[in-house]
Amino acid sequence: MRRADDTAFRWNGELLVTLHDRIMAGRYNRGAGRIRTDEPGFVINRATGAPVFLPPEGEHVPNLVDEACSRMEEGHPHPGIAAGWIHVAAAAVHPIRDGNGRAARVGASLSMYRGAFKRSEFTSLEEWWGRHLEDYYGMFECLGARFEREANVTPFIEAHQAQLHQVRALDNREKVERQIWTALEEAAEDAYLHRRLVIALWDVFFGREVTAGYYRSLADVSPATATNDLAAAASSGLVVAKGQRRGRRYFAGDRLFELVASAVFVEISGPQEVARAVIVSELSRRLTLV
Repeated sequence: MRRADDTAFRWNGELLVTLHDRIMAGRYNRGAGRIRTDEPGFVINRATGAPVFLPPEGEHVPNLVDEACSRMEEGHPHPGIAAGWIHVAAAAVHPIRDGNGRAARVGASLSMYRGAFKRSEFTSLEEWWGRHLEDYYGMFECLGARFEREANVTPFIEAHQAQLHQVRALDNREKVERQIWTALEEAAEDAYLHRRLVIALWDVFFGREVTAGYYRSLADVSPATATNDLAAAASSGLVVAKGQRRGRRYFAGDRLFELVASAVFVEISGPQEVARAVIVSELSRRLTLV
């Protein structure tokens, strides 16, 4: 993650060597941090012990690693596709003595992170593949029995669907959330409230209660300012206060949903739970039509 956020980030052989060294916890006797150049590589079926794939000879590995990194530097149409490609490419080249599977999956995760999909469910395949091992190993059948530079890895990338589906869902969700955030900013502006209150409006819109202490920690304001902000929001009808003094909690007001729905051109009716669901589902539906 530290490397991924570096402004000077580049896909190169040294990056992969460094990652592998960390993956193998620096165990030099198992090839940590070294590209395979003089050792044969092979892939076996863990269930049967039989060899299932013959990687390229060691003398070709450094150049193949450089080619793979150059292809990643050129870019792909989507981070999900890039993740699938580096995953299968690293597995095919099998550039290290041990830990190739882990290194390939870390490469895929790194690609997702670099593509701005930074939540853990989108930067780690381990949990999903762990529950679908047979399917996972079957994905590599497109490589054939031995390394071929021109192998068609499209089936692998298509089978990378677990992550691709997650990515599409996250992409759409983030777009919906951005639209809702913008609508909340407009609601605050219409009610002559400070823009910092949007962070509280966001929580109550999604059904969470807000206290003065919680809001204060988010907005980084004084206790008096936090109390005054929330009181102003309550006076505007965007939130509703319940309880007294330290026990006071703030919840969404009906006017909040009315303003958000108006801002995104969605018709709503019924209780807040229904209104929220209608707004989110309608915004999501529109994205599928784009």
